Amino acid sequence: MNISEYKFKIELHCHTHPISGCADFPAEEVIKTYKNAGVDAVVITNHFIKDYLPQPKEKFIKTYMSDFYKAYETGKKLGVNVLLGMEIRFKSENLNDYMIYGIDENFVKDAYETLDQTLENFYKTMKNDKNLIIQAHPLRRGSSPAEASFVDGIEAFNMHQGHNSCVALAYKYALKHPGFLITAGSDYHHFNHEASGLLLTKTLPKDSFELAEILKSRDYLFSLGGCIAIPYTNV
Repeated sequence: MNISEYKFKIELHCHTHPISGCADFPAEEVIKTYKNAGVDAVVITNHFIKDYLPQPKEKFIKTYMSDFYKAYETGKKLGVNVLLGMEIRFKSENLNDYMIYGIDENFVKDAYETLDQTLENFYKTMKNDKNLIIQAHPLRRGSSPAEASFVDGIEAFNMHQGHNSCVALAYKYALKHPGFLITAGSDYHHFNHEASGLLLTKTLPKDSFELAEILKSRDYLFSLGGCIAIPYTNV
C-alpha cells in the first residue's frame, strides 16, 4: 500500500448553524475553516429531526436544505467540494443517529415521511443501491447498536471531543460484522474541532453518490488527529 496515493481529505460528519442548533458556526464560516485546514471535501450532515425544525413539510425541507446550499456556494468559490448527507433520527424509536450518504434533495423530501417511523421501515422504504446507512457513534451514551441487517456499517471513529464514543470498542464491534463498512468523522460542531477525523481517498468525489461508491469500495484510509489509520486489513 502506498499511503501517499490517498491524497484527498474528506470530512464525513459536519454540522452547521442554525439547522443543527447544537453547532456554533454558519455554513459559510465552516467551509472557510475547512479550506484553511486543507480539506478537499466536506459532507454536510445536519440533524434531520422534526423537533429541530417544527415546520410544515415544504418549509422544513427548504429550511433544512438552505445550510447545504450556502455551504455549497461557498465551497465553489473556495475550491472545496461540498456534498449532501444527513444525520437522521427516528425519535419515536430511540435516540440513535444514522449517517446517510449517496443522496440528493429528492431523497431528503422522501425521508421526511419516515421521521415518525422506525429504522426498519426507513431501511425497507428508502434503502437503495446508491445510498448508504451508517450508524453514527453506536456506543456513545444514549445510543445502542442497531439491528445489523438494517445498516450498512458504523461510524467507528467519531472524534467529537465533547463525547466519549468508545471508539476502540466501536471498532471491535465493527470487526464482529465482516460486512460492515467502517467510517470516521470529526462530528464537527465547535471551534478547533475541525478535521479531527477525516477520510483519505485516491479520488475526489464530486457528489454524494460518488462518495458512497468510494465507501463501498473500502479503498480508503483515515486521518485521526493527524495519525494515519488503516480500517481494513484484507483490502
